[in-house]
Amino acid sequence: MKNWWPLLLTLVIQAMVAMALLTLPVMAPVVAEAMQVSPALVGLYVSVTYAGAMVSTLMGGATVARMGAIRVSQWGLLLCAAGLLLCAVPWFPAMVLGAVLIGLGYGPITPASSHLLARTTPQSQMSLVFSIKQTGVPLGSMLAGAMVPPLALLTNWQISLLAVAGACLLCAGVSQGLRAELDTDRQPATPIRWGSLVQPIRLVLAHRSLLTMASCSFMFSMVQLSLTTYLVTFLHEDLSYGLVAAGLALSVTQMGGIGGRIAWGYVADRWLGARRMLLLLASLMALGALASAFLTTNTPQSVVVVILVAFGASAIGWNGVYLAEVARRAPPGMASMATGGTLAFTFLGVVVGPPMFGVLSSLFGTYRAGFAGLMVMASVSGTVLFWSQRPAR
Repeated sequence: MKNWWPLLLTLVIQAMVAMALLTLPVMAPVVAEAMQVSPALVGLYVSVTYAGAMVSTLMGGATVARMGAIRVSQWGLLLCAAGLLLCAVPWFPAMVLGAVLIGLGYGPITPASSHLLARTTPQSQMSLVFSIKQTGVPLGSMLAGAMVPPLALLTNWQISLLAVAGACLLCAGVSQGLRAELDTDRQPATPIRWGSLVQPIRLVLAHRSLLTMASCSFMFSMVQLSLTTYLVTFLHEDLSYGLVAAGLALSVTQMGGIGGRIAWGYVADRWLGARRMLLLLASLMALGALASAFLTTNTPQSVVVVILVAFGASAIGWNGVYLAEVARRAPPGMASMATGGTLAFTFLGVVVGPPMFGVLSSLFGTYRAGFAGLMVMASVSGTVLFWSQRPAR
């Protein structure tokens, strides 16, 4: 039972930072109306947060080695809380700075958890355990979709941001109780330099298997974050869903992601292996994006739900298999650094993806064009995975 504590703690922390990041996007129509800007600018918010995450995730390996995985996670939660407080200020520069802080807090969470789980998990269970931990992302997104829009309508959007900030602070405080036990491998003398930003990238570029994972995660993240960022706005504006109903649809999509992450991790460990599993998921993502592009106001709600659950299972469910494969392929003792290096490519996809989705949607006057673009990216990533396996065969 003791070995499950790291998994449980990292799962909760991952859920909280994911909820923090998506709190503003899930009520984008309300915030955009209050600020008198276009809801499509939510893509810019996501890009700014993940630009901050790119920087902090590259520092994740060095900071985890020096301070310990739990202490780094606590700092991440505090930064997310501070960012949410700034986003509650109805002034554009403050909200931009808040987005940067949320990104800086979000970035090192996954390298920290990968470091902790890599040394506490048997090799034969890594895909499943990492997939369970990564359900924290759709779990946090599901909580954001189910709780934030009703709270925003009941009170106001600023109170919603303050409430999630308080939850992040509470989680950081609770984590302190396990810090002494789980951060025993920290090395306080480890230096943290600007050169630490480059070292994880060099590690990825030096290993072909890590580079393949990184390039595919770049495209997968474009699909995932575009879906979660724009789904509420797409349903609200193109399909005439109410804000609460659209938020609940996002929660249903995240539930598909939760089930998918656990199922894909189990299947990858037992039968297909990580590469074949990711190739299958790329195909499912392409089909999900294509089906979403054809949704209309006349589409029965039950059909919409089925499509979104299936789309979420693949577009949100790939991360655990991917992170376990990165940790498995990393040199001994370098799981957090390899994770940070590959996540830099992942976050770059997030920086590029939502704005691209927004530009395509604005250009063609419908969010369906954005979903068509996601189908293309999923197909390209599947092609990369297919060709990377040919020499092995």
